[in-house]
Amino acid sequence: MTGGNRPGCRSPGEGPDSTAWARALRSRLRHEPLWEFALALYAREGVEAACLSLQEEAGVDVCELLWRAWLHHHGARLAGEPPELAGFYRWQAEITRPLRTLRRQLKAHAREDTGIAAVRRSIQHAELAAEREALARLQRLAESTLTLSPLPEPPPGLATTLAARWQVQKKSQLMALKRLESQLDPP
Repeated sequence: MTGGNRPGCRSPGEGPDSTAWARALRSRLRHEPLWEFALALYAREGVEAACLSLQEEAGVDVCELLWRAWLHHHGARLAGEPPELAGFYRWQAEITRPLRTLRRQLKAHAREDTGIAAVRRSIQHAELAAEREALARLQRLAESTLTLSPLPEPPPGLATTLAARWQVQKKSQLMALKRLESQLDPP
């Protein structure tokens, strides 16, 4: 089955168009950097709250969530879990999450002490830089991996896809995914 009216959108293995689809996709991904997409989507109404709710309640990695939304926006999905994702997960576990934890631990103290507040702001900047690096790693992975495939026709909803990925079942979490999906521009 073809990928609708998108040029060169055929499933991998359906002939020469699969290579054309991959080339066209990678070109689109390079022209709409993940960082810029993530900032724009995150700033939309209700998206920040939805992402943070999913992070806190379901353990969803917000960078990975935004990456998967970016791929979906471009009509692509992972055909499997590439082993290269391990480097991203390690980065998040060893760098980003510890910075977030430290920033949160200093929150109460920062209200009372301007020196601690300055340290907390520095940690917050480092956390944002770590998230930016995480997104850059995910973009490089998307641009180089062979495990991307077109969304099927008709494409599944983003919320459905992400709920299955993280096995999200609570109503509040499903609503957060729907909120994210509602703010995503069509491809």
